[in-house]
Amino acid sequence: MNKEIKFIDWGLTEYNQAWTQQESIFSETINRKVEGLDTENVLVFCEHPHVYTIGKSGDEHNMLLDYIQLQAKDAVFVKTNRGGDITYHGPGQLVGYPIFDLANFGLGLKQYINTIEQAIINTLSFYNIFAQRMDGATGVWIDVGLSACRKICAIGVRSSRYVTMHGFALNVNTQLEYFNFINPCGFIDKGVTSMEKELGGKVDMEELKLRLKMSMEKQFSIPDKIIFS
Repeated sequence: MNKEIKFIDWGLTEYNQAWTQQESIFSETINRKVEGLDTENVLVFCEHPHVYTIGKSGDEHNMLLDYIQLQAKDAVFVKTNRGGDITYHGPGQLVGYPIFDLANFGLGLKQYINTIEQAIINTLSFYNIFAQRMDGATGVWIDVGLSACRKICAIGVRSSRYVTMHGFALNVNTQLEYFNFINPCGFIDKGVTSMEKELGGKVDMEELKLRLKMSMEKQFSIPDKIIFS
């Protein structure tokens, strides 16, 4: 089993372009798996221009803007094939797309999501941000169980033959006002936050990427050999 992770940084990439590139890696990984060949595990980091995406089981009523209003906000709306409801991506948000063969790690889908959540929770703890999981909802949250409960990281995945795509969106220096135009992930009674808001200042994105890479390495029990590209 290949437990190495190949890290790729696409920088600021339009959402549909990133989706197409993901699908290419995803399909290649599945084809190799079907043929009994070794498979790679690829973790992509990127940011997107303003975009609202909705999962295949999501409710479009959670999008509170019409087409003309979206254009005025320099945003687009995309229906995806991931799980989960509606969310926002934009500059200042770190998006991660793990395209992993879960058989390489001996993980089921629920364990995989929990592992990603824990990697993010551990990364946030370095910045003295105490975050948790919340029963009945994926992602990473702050002040769970309180009226001030707010989400800092959304997660939505797709899997086939235990190969994953799509992933997580961690609000770092995100323009949070864009969340005012949706019911994030279908919740109407929960807030959204960012690392910048919690800390009172901007976060160095490159340092954060490095720390999150290290946290993913630890959580997925990766050997010493890590491939960066």
